[in-house]
Amino acid sequence: MSSNALHVPVMLQRCLDMLAPALAEPGAVVVDCTLGLGGHSEALLRSFPAARLVALDRDPDALRLAGERLAPYGDRATLVHAVYDELPEVLDRLGVPRVQGVLFDLGVSSMQLDEAGRGFAYAQDAPLDMRMDQTTGIGAAEVLNTYPPGDLVRILRTYGEEKFAKKIVDAVVRERAKEPFSNSARLVELIREALPQAAKRTGGNPAKRTFQALRIEVNGELAVLERAVPAAVAALAVGGRIAVLSYHSLEDRLVKQVLAAGAANTAPPGLPIVPERYQPRLKLLTRGAELPTEEEIAENRRAAPARFRGAERIREDAL
Repeated sequence: MSSNALHVPVMLQRCLDMLAPALAEPGAVVVDCTLGLGGHSEALLRSFPAARLVALDRDPDALRLAGERLAPYGDRATLVHAVYDELPEVLDRLGVPRVQGVLFDLGVSSMQLDEAGRGFAYAQDAPLDMRMDQTTGIGAAEVLNTYPPGDLVRILRTYGEEKFAKKIVDAVVRERAKEPFSNSARLVELIREALPQAAKRTGGNPAKRTFQALRIEVNGELAVLERAVPAAVAALAVGGRIAVLSYHSLEDRLVKQVLAAGAANTAPPGLPIVPERYQPRLKLLTRGAELPTEEEIAENRRAAPARFRGAERIREDAL
């Protein structure tokens, strides 16, 4: 299976344009925190021939496929098996104190969605796994079969923004007592039966929110992101830039908060002159979250929910 055939990078030109001013100088280091199948990484290496790439992914299959794709770039590309909140440790091991660019393309990768055996997609029957790294942790079936009802309701409400979480969980608890869950089709059918008719007529597949919630829980995605974005900002050299693609409001809200905090003046009110230590560390480079164009969505339907934000590091942290 070719990584090129599987993956159309989302908002690719916008990402390249955002990072370009920081990556022109020889020796610039850019980090792709979410390598996936390597579409963004390949474009970065091709577009900035003086830059070096460090790319992280928790999925060994993605690392293998992207490694084949990026092999022509030799030692300009360093691929690391790591979750993106491990960025500080990765850079420390590589002896890279500061970087000039950081890219996050959040959410689930094309490969994980397209390979039925991974259990991410609700449109085809598959084992309920959903782990991005199948070498560690528990899968979605174990979450469904073992979590207390209250925890399942919280997960569906918080991570899936599912209004009918209680109805779905009541049905899950009833069904798992008869037979544990193992495959996605049974869960999809249960969700269809649990929801009111009106809720099934809008918003696409009614299982979408539950699957999103389970995936986020299984992979600890929001907790990881909460640590990773501040770590990425801290790793940027002055003049360095960060670009982030989010795919649902929970991710985008978290990214927005971190970038906005970095761009804020933290001085106590009433100071006639703001001392250096209170000055903003970031400059926001996007007005709100930018959306993909209609043309891009027509070419790549997975771009539709994307939200793009960028910022530039303008000062070091105060000592």
